[in-house]
Amino acid sequence: MKKFFPDTILFVFVSAVLTTFSACSNQPNPNGNANTGVVAEPTPDKPAIEAQLKALEYDWPRIIKERDGTAVRKLEADDIMLLYPDGADGSKDVDIKDIEGGALADDPQEVVEVTVNVLDNNSAVVRSRTRVKGDNYKITAGNCQTTIHEFRILDTFVRRNGQWQIVASATVPVTNPAPGATPSLTPGAEASPGTGASPTSTTSPASGSPMPE
Repeated sequence: MKKFFPDTILFVFVSAVLTTFSACSNQPNPNGNANTGVVAEPTPDKPAIEAQLKALEYDWPRIIKERDGTAVRKLEADDIMLLYPDGADGSKDVDIKDIEGGALADDPQEVVEVTVNVLDNNSAVVRSRTRVKGDNYKITAGNCQTTIHEFRILDTFVRRNGQWQIVASATVPVTNPAPGATPSLTPGAEASPGTGASPTSTTSPASGSPMPE
């Protein structure tokens, strides 16, 4: 018996090790996708988000016409970053003041070429082009003054507590618009201004429209 006792112990030990290894190999892989505990974010409903954000962009004519500062308070985030066409920094408070004061109400404008880039369920970037009918929008550089009829606008939207808000907006004046890009609005027509800001230094613009001088 002494001769076979060590072999028996070895056999039992090896069997126990193999059984343990086999049991461990059947355990869920902590690094596997099915066991990470991370819930995948639902795929964004891009058509729905695009429709929502375009509706917000095209609501600016009503906001301006009705001097709806309440809508601006809701649409612009408190921490919004605004860059106006003349390079100046803007602010939500000034935008509200200009809207409520009717600074933008008289110049017909239209928004065209609105493109929405949906990043995920809660963020998107919107690019648009705003055309202005009148000659009241000017940029002064030294002794030269340029009348602007077109602006390119880039808005960043974030959904917070279920509400889309603009958290950043930059407006660039188009000094040499492409042929055929001249505004075609008739006097008194109600058009959609895009989010943006004023090119002038006399008044700070509201997001959603360039500001006349």
